[in-house]
Amino acid sequence: MNQQDKALVVLSGGQDSTTCLYWALERFGGPSNVEAVTFDYGQRHRVELEAAEHIARMAGVHHTVLPIDTFAAIGGNALTDASITPETEGPAEGALPNTFVPGRNLIFLTFAAALAYTRGARHLVTGVAQTDYSGYPDCRENTLKALELALRLGMDSRVVLHAPLMYLTKAETVHLARSVGAMEALAYSHTCYNGTVPPCGHCASCELRAKGFAEAGEPDPLVVRCAGRPQ
Repeated sequence: MNQQDKALVVLSGGQDSTTCLYWALERFGGPSNVEAVTFDYGQRHRVELEAAEHIARMAGVHHTVLPIDTFAAIGGNALTDASITPETEGPAEGALPNTFVPGRNLIFLTFAAALAYTRGARHLVTGVAQTDYSGYPDCRENTLKALELALRLGMDSRVVLHAPLMYLTKAETVHLARSVGAMEALAYSHTCYNGTVPPCGHCASCELRAKGFAEAGEPDPLVVRCAGRPQ
């Protein structure tokens, strides 16, 4: 496998990006051809940074953390602004949930592409999914295709954006995680919007994750690991 077949995975420490990391390991030939990057963007719950570090170590991949504090300075969303509580019910029709961070995936993938360029890696892997309940506009395939073109033109590169979960349900994502050997790592992943370990179980992210594992007929490794720990 030549240098251009290397991959860089955007690893948040959550269920989807962890699954994508192990997908990339299988697809691109193991830890020698795969790296991970995590963004410290001023997120309120630092536990996800710890989760990403732990999972990268489990996978045996080189891991880079890049600081981007602008999102915290902008505020206005529940992931970076402590004055805003994540919604427990869906947003009003035509609105996005208050956990939407405007421009986040666009910025992440642009910085990831820059890092990949310096690493001689052609492939970028992200865990975004168009089927996600939130309908975030920067998780849609047409957004990624447009960004891929912009990155190719702006960096004079042949970068390829991969979103292996794009059209999978959460249950199908669980099955994929099983098939690529990610289940053990998922025991250390973090998706709870309230930042608690064990997960709170009632925020929108926890409910979506629980629904996916239930529909897949699989126990959630994180819940199993945390069993018996106090809330």
